[in-house]
Amino acid sequence: MNLSKIAVEEHMAPAGTLDQAADRFEPEAWRKLSNALMDIHGQLLSDMDASDVEMSVLSLNSPGIQSITDRKKAVEVAKRSNDVLAEQVAKNPKRFQAFAAVPMQDPEAASRELVRCVKELGFRGVLVNGFSQIDTEDSAVYYDRPQFWDFWATVESLDVPFYLHPREVLPSQMTFLEDHPWLGNSTWAFTVDTATHALMLMSSGIFDKYPKLNVILGHLGETLPFLMWRVDNRLRKTPKGCPAKRPLNDYFQNNFYLTTSGQFCTQSLLNSIAWIGTDRVLFSVDYPFEKVSDATNWFDNLKATNTISEADWVKLARGNAEKLLKLGAAKQTAASV
Repeated sequence: MNLSKIAVEEHMAPAGTLDQAADRFEPEAWRKLSNALMDIHGQLLSDMDASDVEMSVLSLNSPGIQSITDRKKAVEVAKRSNDVLAEQVAKNPKRFQAFAAVPMQDPEAASRELVRCVKELGFRGVLVNGFSQIDTEDSAVYYDRPQFWDFWATVESLDVPFYLHPREVLPSQMTFLEDHPWLGNSTWAFTVDTATHALMLMSSGIFDKYPKLNVILGHLGETLPFLMWRVDNRLRKTPKGCPAKRPLNDYFQNNFYLTTSGQFCTQSLLNSIAWIGTDRVLFSVDYPFEKVSDATNWFDNLKATNTISEADWVKLARGNAEKLLKLGAAKQTAASV
């Protein structure tokens, strides 16, 4: 049996989006990370070979397109970035596939670009790095708003997943952390913002109108497997006009997938599986912000210690990704290259 793994949240950064995350890191750390983000066919591929990862699905490093306030520029950079992603995949399609980057600053353009990426470039879905800044720096627009619903219709019609990935939170949104910088970004603020965004989508009625939508969350669901019971319990008692027709956990269990990106904790994995099932969890690393070897050593040990069954391990390692991302067609195409 082939037990190779497929990793679905692995990042790169074309010129034009590379330096947007630089201020999150010390200079030397960013130098190493930025080199790794550009070295897909060198460092990443070498790490994959050493850790039995057959394929990585590439996406833009956060914040990617979402921090470009000028709408026209966002559209242009998204198109250029997707062309670069397509070029990288074409160099080795047996080992790499991609998620599209789209300019949510212009929902109609985002829909057009997603259609192009899926139908012409063969991308497996779309990854968006959180809210978008539109027109001004101090703006944060989330995707439950009415202007995005036609975009969601496009995602559903294409039958591809939407990966909701975190990004840095604006200081004006997180004033309670202003004296606690160590809790910002990926330590805690990423999770708070992304979990809230996911709950906004669940509660908006989007999944009632587009019931076949699939949304992916990293980091084993951004704490939501632990919290969904309480969210619904409080909504039952104080709904305050929530538009969703069903308990939010119904959408979580039927419209969401979770990945192990940057969350290599067995207890958290088992809780996520207990809540959402083994058919909706996908292996991921979060390269280059996490080491491929750290992710795979932990994940392989789950099978070695019988923490989860071999059948479930295979689902998480590759089977769920193959089904959700329709990777069988990708492999047939790669085989002919």
